[in-house]
Amino acid sequence: MGYDFDEIIDRRGTSCIKYDFAKERGLPEDVLPMWVADMDFRAPPEVVDALTRVAVHGIFGYSESKDEYFAPLRDWFARRLGWTPEREWLKKTPGVVYAINAALRAFTRRGDAVIVQSPVYYPFFSSVRANGRLLVDSPLAYGEGGAYTVDFVDFERKVKEFRPKMFLLCSPHNPVGRVWTDAELDTLAGICLKHGTLVFSDEIHCDFAWGGRSHRVLASLSRETAGSAILATAPSKTFNLAGLMISNVFIPDRTLRREFASEVERTGLSQLSVMGLAAGAAAYRYGEPWLEALKAYLEATIAFVRGFVAERLPGVRLVEPEGTYLLWLDFRALGLPHEEVCRKIVHEARLWLDDGLIFGEAGRHFQRINMAAPLATVKEALERLERVFFG
Repeated sequence: MGYDFDEIIDRRGTSCIKYDFAKERGLPEDVLPMWVADMDFRAPPEVVDALTRVAVHGIFGYSESKDEYFAPLRDWFARRLGWTPEREWLKKTPGVVYAINAALRAFTRRGDAVIVQSPVYYPFFSSVRANGRLLVDSPLAYGEGGAYTVDFVDFERKVKEFRPKMFLLCSPHNPVGRVWTDAELDTLAGICLKHGTLVFSDEIHCDFAWGGRSHRVLASLSRETAGSAILATAPSKTFNLAGLMISNVFIPDRTLRREFASEVERTGLSQLSVMGLAAGAAAYRYGEPWLEALKAYLEATIAFVRGFVAERLPGVRLVEPEGTYLLWLDFRALGLPHEEVCRKIVHEARLWLDDGLIFGEAGRHFQRINMAAPLATVKEALERLERVFFG
């Protein structure tokens, strides 16, 4: 089956956060939005069909899933990522950020330290602070060659000093696009095991790895690592289902799983929506051909962006993406203050990107751009940057 990822779909007027809320967030209404991490592509047709059947049935009562959700989810991970979860490990939640907050309350107390690696997905920061925990940052190292690596010396030093109860790992990493190697994950997990730090591994972008790379599920490293880890994934990024509010939290350890489930119950959550369950089941069962076509399209888009930046945006560097559909652009060589770069992007280029500073101080002079859109849209965004900075 062919999929038309070049189709421009008008999302304005659909209560879409990406397109309909620029004014409410202090931006010009006519900005081209390339920020929040959802796609401008329709979900797989089998997902739309599943949702249509639920809608036509017309009854939207309390719902839960049996094997119709877990079986294709298990098979998806086994087939594509080489890891087979067990049914009792799964706790479904409305989203990964919800799961992070629930885990913080379940496994840490007010004042406890939680360690992160900036620049990183900004809800890591806000979740830790909103729950009254101490945020400890071990920034990633950014080399002259434009590659990010883990500063293991700094990471272990801070683990020893602050004794964090939890490490929030982003894998693949958002926004810098790293797909961590087995050796990197082994070392991080080993440090955390040695010092009694629980790992919450946000693997929501696990289905997007580029250049022949493959994502490694943290819990697949060893039995010991799996026993002190919480893994969060979702069909939302993979199949563009974020608004349907469903994610998968895998906790192999029985005690940890019971404590997490108790915290979820304290929030009043019992079941997820019938629409989310139906969409997720259909996506994992039937969505593989769509995803493979999408990944080929996105790899071609990455190649286009790589060439455009190199040839037409002198002084801007694309941090080579290993995973995710979020690209990290380095504007440091332009020699402009960060605030001036942001002003020109928003008010002159009329672009809505993610300001790198929201990912921590290590994101200063950077911008995140979402390339999961028709190539014509991505091209227009880059041409706007070219006109404003180099025209």
